[in-house]
Amino acid sequence: MPKTIALVTGANKGIGFEIARQLQEHGVTVLLAARDEERGKAAAATLGVPFVQLDVTDPDSIKKAATWVDLAYGRLDVLVNNAGISVPNDENAPSTTSIDTLRTIYDTNVFGVVAVTNAFLPLLRKAPAGRIVNQSSEMGSLAYALDQDHPIWPVNNLAYNSSKTALNMVTVSYAKELWDTPIKVNAVAPGWCRTDITGGEGFKSAEQGAAIAVKLATLDADGPTGTFMEDRGPVAW
Repeated sequence: MPKTIALVTGANKGIGFEIARQLQEHGVTVLLAARDEERGKAAAATLGVPFVQLDVTDPDSIKKAATWVDLAYGRLDVLVNNAGISVPNDENAPSTTSIDTLRTIYDTNVFGVVAVTNAFLPLLRKAPAGRIVNQSSEMGSLAYALDQDHPIWPVNNLAYNSSKTALNMVTVSYAKELWDTPIKVNAVAPGWCRTDITGGEGFKSAEQGAAIAVKLATLDADGPTGTFMEDRGPVAW
């Protein structure tokens, strides 16, 4: 049986890099995808894996990446939609969030995931049992957002939080479409990790945050689909 082939977006650093590294430790053939060619090639060289230039906001870049994977491998077993961005601290509140900022965040965190998934879905259908993992966040949980006793209550970041809520519905929608196929689609919450997107603050390392995505990427046939998971179990929607 050929080795599992996985593509991880936004994998040149942080959690994405750790997902790529840990999948490689599982014996997976990892394709490290990133927007920045120089940083992406450097990260890929560190792991000794192929680099795929992929800007999730650029249709031409997405098409070229999917074509390359098709020509090189003929299928894709795992797609990890990890690429994501946040907003400046002074634009966290709804009343100070510009429409341009909202569009920018959604372009990567939501529209980019849909565009990449649609481009690679034909290759995932060619795999014996495809897996799609979307990097969400507990910030996207409506239940947590309205719980005054939850640690995320003070974080009223309209653009980022709502983009992750939207991503959760994107995940559910694909899971429903692919329900009667071998393809499983799940969202994960890595937790508050020490990465660039958090300014180096957090309770967990990038390595720890990557573990749940790797677990969902390597599910067996009995694994779930249409779920929102963290390392402790399901996250409240």
